Amino acid sequence: QGERVLARVDHAARHATMRNHTATHLLHAALRERLGTHVRQAGSAVRPDKLRFDFTHGAPLSAEEVRAIEDRITEWVKASRPVRALEMERAEAEAMGAMALFGEKYGDWVRVVEVDEVSRELCGGTHVANTAEIGLFKISSEGSSAANVRRIEALTGPAAIDHFRERERELQEAGELLGSPADPVSGAKRAKQRMDEL
Repeated sequence: QGERVLARVDHAARHATMRNHTATHLLHAALRERLGTHVRQAGSAVRPDKLRFDFTHGAPLSAEEVRAIEDRITEWVKASRPVRALEMERAEAEAMGAMALFGEKYGDWVRVVEVDEVSRELCGGTHVANTAEIGLFKISSEGSSAANVRRIEALTGPAAIDHFRERERELQEAGELLGSPADPVSGAKRAKQRMDEL
């Protein structure tokens, strides 16, 4: 009794988690917009290094769908949309169209996280104040989680930058093998042309 405790928050890890949490809301909205309103969140994990989002959908996403979803989220990030947390009665939240997670229990007083003109969900988590804080958004994998449930893992901010830098390094290594380190794509095209000529 009477003991004092000093708690410190790891700002970098907290902010990375906030970026990923807000990005899950954008991802949910983009999936519903692109694939249809049957898409519902079926689970998620928000960590500093990545986000995981499970959603109801019966088929794998095509490369075109993945690209379109990334592009839509990037539009919202570039638009610097405000993110607000509002507390209200549950009936009011439902009347304004806030989405609730299936199977979650909510009291009469709820917290709604709203991304301006994008999404409105019941959520008690921590978020960035503006979508621009998310920075880069990159889907790193998409696959099956369970029957009629798909799973997306994605990166934001510095983790996404690290991902692209690693891909750039791999591309440069491939270019060196093809004899064209400065322009690996042209080197690959020349190698393919030579193979076609054989």
